[in-house]
Amino acid sequence: MNASYSELRARARESLRGNWGKAIGGFLLAILMAAVIGLINYLIPVLGNVISILISGAISLGLISFYLGIARKEDPPVSEVFSGFAQFIKAFCLYFMIGLFTFLWTLLFVIPGIIAAFRYSQAYFILRDNPDIGILEAINESKQIMKGNKWRYFVLQLTFIGWAILAAIPFGLGYLWLCPYISVTQAHFYDEVTGRHSPPTPDSF
Repeated sequence: MNASYSELRARARESLRGNWGKAIGGFLLAILMAAVIGLINYLIPVLGNVISILISGAISLGLISFYLGIARKEDPPVSEVFSGFAQFIKAFCLYFMIGLFTFLWTLLFVIPGIIAAFRYSQAYFILRDNPDIGILEAINESKQIMKGNKWRYFVLQLTFIGWAILAAIPFGLGYLWLCPYISVTQAHFYDEVTGRHSPPTPDSF
């Protein structure tokens, strides 16, 4: 039986208990990297864009590895956010291929592009758990995992809309807590759909 959305969020809160500072610290590191890239892009636009494209895959992989570690209570260090650079080439290739496939689907219409993004959403998780997997294998495995789960994934994101509105007040500071919360919940979703899930907790709303 699939876990409910409230159960997935409850698992995330349980994983984050005692780890909020670390989770927010990882998110701040990602913001800092984005700010540095933004500064470079402001000063030297072409160079900034190139750097952004080159390292986005590694950053995405590192963040997913970090929050998946928190979800599984593996006590990852904040430096795990940089772990994606250890697989820089593979992370970049995955980022490029996902972007390319999603773009091609978007050419048909916006909705197919969104569906494609959901279809490939688990590829970084798969690469994190299987470092030796091929890029297309990770993408295809994500497609298999998301068969029958794309709507669940979509609705799971919608359950955070109310929190997103509240987090914007004041000055968006609430996103320091919300973004890690969403990321850890998504990690639990991955563990759920792949059959590696934690027992549900009674703390849910």
